Amino acid sequence: MASASAPPAALSAEQAKVVLAEVIQAFSAPENAVRMDEARDNACNDMGKMLQFVLPVATQIQQEVIKAYGFSCDGEGVLKFARLVKSYEAQDPEIASLSGKLKALFLPPMTLPPHGPAAGGSVAAS
Repeated sequence: MASASAPPAALSAEQAKVVLAEVIQAFSAPENAVRMDEARDNACNDMGKMLQFVLPVATQIQQEVIKAYGFSCDGEGVLKFARLVKSYEAQDPEIASLSGKLKALFLPPMTLPPHGPAAGGSVAAS
Protein backbone atom coordinates (compact mmCIF):
# COMPACT_ATOMS: atom_id res chain seq x y z
CA MET A 1 0.00 0.00 0.00
CA ALA A 2 2.47 2.61 -1.10
CA SER A 3 -0.34 5.00 -1.98
CA ALA A 4 -1.36 5.28 1.67
CA SER A 5 1.95 6.97 2.43
CA ALA A 6 1.86 9.17 -0.64
CA PRO A 7 2.68 12.83 -0.07
CA PRO A 8 -0.19 15.32 0.11
CA ALA A 9 -1.88 16.09 -3.16
CA ALA A 10 -0.04 18.38 -5.54
CA LEU A 11 -2.40 19.37 -8.30
CA SER A 12 -1.56 21.19 -11.49
CA ALA A 13 -3.54 24.31 -12.33
CA GLU A 14 -5.68 22.28 -14.74
CA GLN A 15 -6.38 19.65 -12.09
CA ALA A 16 -7.21 22.36 -9.56
CA LYS A 17 -9.83 23.74 -11.99
CA VAL A 18 -11.41 20.29 -12.29
CA VAL A 19 -11.52 19.80 -8.52
CA LEU A 20 -12.90 23.31 -7.93
CA ALA A 21 -15.65 22.68 -10.48
CA GLU A 22 -16.50 19.36 -8.79
CA VAL A 23 -16.63 21.02 -5.36
CA ILE A 24 -18.93 23.75 -6.69
CA GLN A 25 -21.11 21.11 -8.32
CA ALA A 26 -21.27 19.18 -5.02
CA PHE A 27 -22.84 22.23 -3.35
CA SER A 28 -25.72 22.08 -5.84
CA ALA A 29 -26.46 18.41 -5.17
CA PRO A 30 -29.97 18.33 -3.63
CA GLU A 31 -28.91 16.85 -0.28
CA ASN A 32 -26.06 19.34 0.10
CA ALA A 33 -28.22 22.29 -0.94
CA VAL A 34 -30.69 21.34 1.80
CA ARG A 35 -27.88 21.04 4.36
CA MET A 36 -26.50 24.46 3.40
CA ASP A 37 -29.97 26.07 3.49
CA GLU A 38 -30.59 24.67 6.96
CA ALA A 39 -27.19 25.91 8.15
CA ARG A 40 -27.84 29.38 6.71
CA ASP A 41 -31.28 29.49 8.35
CA ASN A 42 -29.69 28.62 11.70
CA ALA A 43 -27.05 31.32 11.22
CA CYS A 44 -29.58 34.13 10.59
CA ASN A 45 -26.95 36.23 8.73
CA ASP A 46 -24.88 36.52 11.93
CA MET A 47 -21.17 36.15 11.10
CA GLY A 48 -20.40 34.31 14.34
CA LYS A 49 -23.21 31.87 13.69
CA MET A 50 -22.10 31.51 10.06
CA LEU A 51 -18.79 30.22 11.38
CA GLN A 52 -20.59 27.95 13.82
CA PHE A 53 -23.21 26.47 11.45
CA VAL A 54 -22.38 27.13 7.80
CA LEU A 55 -18.61 26.71 7.68
CA PRO A 56 -18.59 23.15 9.11
CA VAL A 57 -21.21 22.00 6.57
CA ALA A 58 -19.31 23.67 3.72
CA THR A 59 -16.10 22.03 4.93
CA GLN A 60 -17.73 18.58 4.99
CA ILE A 61 -19.05 19.02 1.45
CA GLN A 62 -15.58 20.00 0.22
CA GLN A 63 -13.95 17.10 2.09
CA GLU A 64 -16.16 14.59 0.31
CA VAL A 65 -14.86 15.79 -3.06
CA ILE A 66 -11.20 16.54 -2.37
CA LYS A 67 -10.45 13.28 -0.56
CA ALA A 68 -10.57 11.57 -3.98
CA TYR A 69 -7.62 13.76 -5.02
CA GLY A 70 -5.29 12.83 -2.18
CA PHE A 71 -6.25 15.46 0.40
CA SER A 72 -6.90 14.26 3.93
CA CYS A 73 -10.56 14.05 4.91
CA ASP A 74 -10.35 16.63 7.66
CA GLY A 75 -10.11 20.36 8.15
CA GLU A 76 -6.40 20.26 7.37
CA GLY A 77 -7.12 18.75 3.94
CA VAL A 78 -9.54 21.57 3.17
CA LEU A 79 -6.97 24.16 4.29
CA LYS A 80 -4.28 22.59 2.10
CA PHE A 81 -6.66 22.60 -0.86
CA ALA A 82 -7.55 26.25 -0.19
CA ARG A 83 -3.86 27.21 -0.03
CA LEU A 84 -3.17 25.36 -3.28
CA VAL A 85 -6.05 27.15 -5.02
CA LYS A 86 -4.90 30.50 -3.62
CA SER A 87 -1.41 29.87 -5.03
CA TYR A 88 -2.91 29.55 -8.54
CA GLU A 89 -5.38 32.45 -8.35
CA ALA A 90 -2.92 35.16 -9.42
CA GLN A 91 -1.67 33.09 -12.37
CA ASP A 92 -5.00 31.83 -13.66
CA PRO A 93 -8.13 34.00 -13.97
CA GLU A 94 -10.36 30.93 -14.36
CA ILE A 95 -9.16 29.53 -11.03
CA ALA A 96 -9.67 32.94 -9.43
CA SER A 97 -13.23 33.00 -10.80
CA LEU A 98 -14.03 29.46 -9.64
CA SER A 99 -12.54 30.21 -6.23
CA GLY A 100 -14.73 33.30 -5.93
CA LYS A 101 -17.81 31.26 -6.86
CA LEU A 102 -16.94 28.67 -4.23
CA LYS A 103 -16.47 31.28 -1.51
CA ALA A 104 -19.76 32.92 -2.46
CA LEU A 105 -21.52 29.62 -1.79
CA PHE A 106 -20.76 29.69 1.91
CA LEU A 107 -19.64 33.20 2.83
CA PRO A 108 -22.26 35.93 3.07
CA PRO A 109 -21.75 38.99 0.86
CA MET A 110 -19.74 41.53 2.79
CA THR A 111 -21.13 45.03 2.90
CA LEU A 112 -18.63 47.73 3.61
CA PRO A 113 -19.61 50.39 6.11
CA PRO A 114 -20.20 53.80 4.57
CA HIS A 115 -17.28 56.22 4.66
CA GLY A 116 -16.82 59.93 4.30
CA PRO A 117 -18.82 62.99 5.35
CA ALA A 118 -21.99 61.81 3.61
CA ALA A 119 -22.03 58.79 5.91
CA GLY A 120 -22.80 61.00 8.91
CA GLY A 121 -19.48 60.37 10.56
CA SER A 122 -18.96 61.65 14.06
CA VAL A 123 -15.74 63.51 13.28
CA ALA A 124 -16.15 67.06 14.53
CA ALA A 125 -15.15 69.84 12.18
CA SER A 126 -12.62 72.23 13.69
